[in-house]
Amino acid sequence: MRLSALLDKMAAILRRDILTGIRYRTGFLLTAAAIVGELAAFYYLARAIGPGFRPQGLDYFAFLLVGTGFYTFLLMGINSFLQIVQEAQQTGTLEILMTTSTPGPVLVFLSAISAFARNSVQLLVYLGAGLLVFGAPLPHPNIGGCVVIFALSVAIAVAIGMFAATLQLAVQKGSAVVWLLGSGAWFMTGTLFPVTTLPRPLRLVAQLIPITHSLDGMRLALLGGADFSTLSRQIAILAGFALILLPLSVLLFSYALRRARLDGALSFY
Repeated sequence: MRLSALLDKMAAILRRDILTGIRYRTGFLLTAAAIVGELAAFYYLARAIGPGFRPQGLDYFAFLLVGTGFYTFLLMGINSFLQIVQEAQQTGTLEILMTTSTPGPVLVFLSAISAFARNSVQLLVYLGAGLLVFGAPLPHPNIGGCVVIFALSVAIAVAIGMFAATLQLAVQKGSAVVWLLGSGAWFMTGTLFPVTTLPRPLRLVAQLIPITHSLDGMRLALLGGADFSTLSRQIAILAGFALILLPLSVLLFSYALRRARLDGALSFY
């Protein structure tokens, strides 16, 4: 597929979702209110714990801000792949979509990109409100490092989202991936407290979860102002995960899509 055609399709999907968002302004207001409420809860939690608790040498409210904001962003991005496939199955449009000239993985990716763009705006609002309204300290952030960590983390989230979509196509159990990350693995990634407080076996498991390194790297770059030499370990680990998971997820999704077409199971859910 030519790059110009790909960009045209991406622009059309983004335009569609922007127009949809404009029509549902009440949802935006409710999301903003939820963000303020969540930030207020974390702010007073950090005050109740006291300034003596400084995980990784950071202010605890800032630690929570980046951990919860970035983790939620990645989880919502992963979930968007699952929602796209599920909604298309439920409405009976998946079989039609997958027979167009656009390859299946590309079509799902383009649809999910819009969700990532929307979630990016929400993440910026979340971090901005925490930093400006609630006064989270932000000394000298490494913006370049933040961009690199962000891009690699999004690539990994895309791969995990494709795995979830693959499971949904194959056995209609893609929600298990999102459930595992949302309910089972979040406490091992250092979202609310440092990974170093976990028992040694769980610390070892935590190192195998890519999001652990995403949160560590983003905190170092954004809150600690770490240079690229300090971030090199997190960047190398995230790049390794992305190089392995992304092509593997595309191959598995393509295989599951072919099997579902042959079995006539594209619309099963």
